[in-house]
Amino acid sequence: MSTTKAPAKLETIRALLAKAEDPRTPESEAELARKRAFEMMAKYGVDEALLSDGQPSRDVIIDRNIDLPNPWSMSRVRLMCFIAQSVGCKAVHMGVRGDVRRVHVIGYESDIQRAEILYASLLIQMLGGLNAQVVPYGVRSARAWRNSWTIGFIERVIERLEAIEKAARAAASGETSATGRSGELVLADRDEMVEAAYRREHPHARSSRGSYSGSGYGHGAAAGNRADIGGTRRVGATAAGALAA
Repeated sequence: MSTTKAPAKLETIRALLAKAEDPRTPESEAELARKRAFEMMAKYGVDEALLSDGQPSRDVIIDRNIDLPNPWSMSRVRLMCFIAQSVGCKAVHMGVRGDVRRVHVIGYESDIQRAEILYASLLIQMLGGLNAQVVPYGVRSARAWRNSWTIGFIERVIERLEAIEKAARAAASGETSATGRSGELVLADRDEMVEAAYRREHPHARSSRGSYSGSGYGHGAAAGNRADIGGTRRVGATAAGALAA
C-alpha cells in the first residue's frame, strides 16, 4: 500500500466536502462547496492520467484492503465496490473478517483516492437517508425493505457517477498527454492495465448486483436521484447512527 500524501487538489476537494457537510455552513455556501468539489473530482482523474503518461512512478497501480463495519456492512460493500468501478478501479468483496467485511480494491492510486473520498461523502447521504425512512404500513419485513432501499439508492447513484465519468472522458478525447498521446488512448491503456492487474489477483472473481428482495428499491432509487453528485441537495441529514441491519 502506498503512503504517498494526497495531492493538493484532493485535499482541496476534501476541504470543500467537509465544509458542505458541516451543519454550521449556510445551505447556499454548502451548495456551492459541493458543486465545486464534484466538478473538481470529475476532472481530476482525467488530468492525472494525462499528466502521468510516460511517468510510471507518478501514478502507479496499487491495491488496498478496505474494512467496512456494521451496521449495513453489505450495503457499504456495494457502495464501495460500485464507486471504485465507476472511477476506473476494480473491486471484489473478500467476505467477513472478524467484525467487518473486506473489500479489495485495485487501481491507479489517484483513482483509489477518488473512490475513497466519494465513498465517504455518499455513505453519509445513504445512511442519513435510510435513517429518515418510515417503512410503509403492511410491509412484512422492515429489514428487507430497508435493504432494498439501499440497493435502489446505490444503483441510481452509480448510474449518475458513471455518467459524470463518461462525460469527463469524452471531454478529454481532444486533449493530449505529457507524451503527446490522445486522452482516449491513455485512458484505454489504463483500463487495460488495471484489468490485467485485477485478473492476476482474482482470476475467478465474478460480479454481482446483489439481492433485490424487498419493496423499498424504488424509494431508494428516488433518494439516489436526489443525492449530491454535483450541486444537488443532499439526502437527509448526517447520520448520528444508522439503523441496525
